[in-house]
Amino acid sequence: MFQRRPTATLVTCVLAASLGSLQIGYHTGNVNAPARVIEEFLNHTWRSRHNQSMPDPSLTLLWSLSVSSKDFGALLGSLGVKYLADYYGRRNSILIANGLSVLGACLMSASKVTKSFEILILGRLVFGVFCGLAMSLNPLYILEVSPTSLRGAFAALNQVACATGIFLGMVAGQEMVLGTERHWALMLSLSLIPAFTQYLLLPLCPKSPRYLLLTKAEESKAAAALQRLRGDAEKVLAELAEMKEEAARTLTRVNLHHFFKRSGYKEPIIIVLGINLGSQLSGFTAIINYSTRMFEARFAEAKNLTLGVGAVNVAFTLVAFFLMERAGRRWLLLAGFISVATCNLLLTTVDSVLHLVPELRSLQVLLVCCLVSAYELGPGPISWFIAAELFDQPGRPTAMAFTSMLHWGGQCLLALLFPPLLEMCGRYIYLLFMTAALSAFAFTWVHLPETKGRTFDQIAEEFRGAEGIPLQDKTGFNTFS
Repeated sequence: MFQRRPTATLVTCVLAASLGSLQIGYHTGNVNAPARVIEEFLNHTWRSRHNQSMPDPSLTLLWSLSVSSKDFGALLGSLGVKYLADYYGRRNSILIANGLSVLGACLMSASKVTKSFEILILGRLVFGVFCGLAMSLNPLYILEVSPTSLRGAFAALNQVACATGIFLGMVAGQEMVLGTERHWALMLSLSLIPAFTQYLLLPLCPKSPRYLLLTKAEESKAAAALQRLRGDAEKVLAELAEMKEEAARTLTRVNLHHFFKRSGYKEPIIIVLGINLGSQLSGFTAIINYSTRMFEARFAEAKNLTLGVGAVNVAFTLVAFFLMERAGRRWLLLAGFISVATCNLLLTTVDSVLHLVPELRSLQVLLVCCLVSAYELGPGPISWFIAAELFDQPGRPTAMAFTSMLHWGGQCLLALLFPPLLEMCGRYIYLLFMTAALSAFAFTWVHLPETKGRTFDQIAEEFRGAEGIPLQDKTGFNTFS
């Protein structure tokens, strides 16, 4: 994969952009372990205002709202991806969005001092808007500055950063660290460290050469950016020639109406829809958000087990990073979805006989870890960046916004519905997740072409005017390699 060592500038670009995903992961993982502490803050605030404790159903609803407000904010934030990416460029848009992260973290940490759970929810909502922007803008920038041979691996680093953030959030949320009544507000402010680090690093990085040439028609600036990223004049000339070829065959602008009406976009839109829905409804989000509560009914060391889940999450995003340019996107997705489906089926089976064989509770923990690892092997990282590979330059920002809406909409829905669904369905809720994962497996098998090692223009060429033509029957494109 690394036949030619990437330049220091390229590595800096990828790492600087990934700091946004680190922040997102941190605020995904840090509400799990200290959930009881923050719930008590919600109840105490209510009691101080109304001289009575909040009823349990209302407290559950308020906690679900606190958790899901980030995902709802992200859904709103995804609406601004295209505008920011096209108007301000990929790099500058990331810097603009980062301001929302700073504001959201400040509001969340101030909620304790102000004794207002509304400020906490507002802070998570504002931070959520940042999430909706950053998780589309980050891979968009990374993919456009990376060479074809490293494109998928570097895009997977975005998920590595997110998984690392989740793990760090889980650690920070432990009672022995900052997940206490005294320090939980400080814990919520720690995302300011990577936020300010990004402000220091990213302005030193070049803008996306593809944005400069294909969107702004600034060839000299694109060549200068490529020279910094590649450090090889021959490669710069070859890449510029490739982008000029692509520019000759694409529109300069694609509005929302054209995006959904254009025949060459129909198949990619269906692919993005199927993969993202399957990814979000396969159960991973519910486990990451509620794993501590799942374990604490049967394990005294539930929070430590949650840390183990976080560590597995990080480990397998690294595995995906190294496999992305070897195995390819298609096979990693297929392996991931079928493994996730199997784990969900086994979780239901184990939970059904646990009262007869209590010793199987350790197997339950193992299955949760296996499900997390299977998700991060393929569906986790690939669902985020596959849209950017399937669409050409004009349609790419809208495609990433569409991906973000699907992703965060699914997360918001799960965060709100998982607690009541768990009460209604009990152990059988995993069968719903299994059905979603199996459907995604079948869909991927039928529809998804392999994008590994292909330029953006080569991939887009296969969809131009391809309405009604099955991908696997087309010549010149090895769909299933």
